[in-house]
Amino acid sequence: MHRLLVLYPEPADPDHFRDYYVTKHIPLVGNWPGPLAWRYSFDVAATEGESPYFAVFEADFADAAAMAAARASQHGQRLAADVVNYATGGVVVIHYPVQDATG
Repeated sequence: MHRLLVLYPEPADPDHFRDYYVTKHIPLVGNWPGPLAWRYSFDVAATEGESPYFAVFEADFADAAAMAAARASQHGQRLAADVVNYATGGVVVIHYPVQDATG
């Protein structure tokens, strides 16, 4: 499995971010072909001090190639282009293979 992780620093207008994200961006994610599962949260906390992030999004794909194809698709490009409409604090996007370490 391969995971896409999107970290959102504090936006200029948190209420606009939440409203736009839930009513406009997440419905686009729901129609995105490729992810096996996805999730998000606005309750991002640090174990010590304040979290540098306001929100987080995760999407799981079968492998890196499936993630790359989904991101390169027309729908994936539309999702990426939509980020400027709500993420005024910027965005950090990382991805990595997930190793199952449960016993």
